[in-house]
Amino acid sequence: MSKKTKTTRYDVAEHLRTPEEMAAYVEACFEEANGDAAFIAKALGDIARAKGMSQVARDSGLSRESLYNALSGERTPTFDTILKVIEALGLRLHAEAVQAPDSKAEHQPDAD
Repeated sequence: MSKKTKTTRYDVAEHLRTPEEMAAYVEACFEEANGDAAFIAKALGDIARAKGMSQVARDSGLSRESLYNALSGERTPTFDTILKVIEALGLRLHAEAVQAPDSKAEHQPDAD
């Protein structure tokens, strides 16, 4: 007789407890997204669920329904919505210069 193993669905929101964990999670998602805005929206949705969707909706000025729709990962929310959500989550968006592999050699001053 074979044994059946019961599994439960993994929910990352249950493991995002601190602001540092949330920031690390969204940063990792940005690195893995490859330009997929819906992927980032879904990651922000995970963090919003961890913090509480009702609270994030209030803090962002969006309705709960709008928030769920925007962060479902099934659509690409507007940048304005993303900025509101990031602020409501207590996160900050920042940019970092990325150097192309060949650009370092091309832009070095001559050693004459």
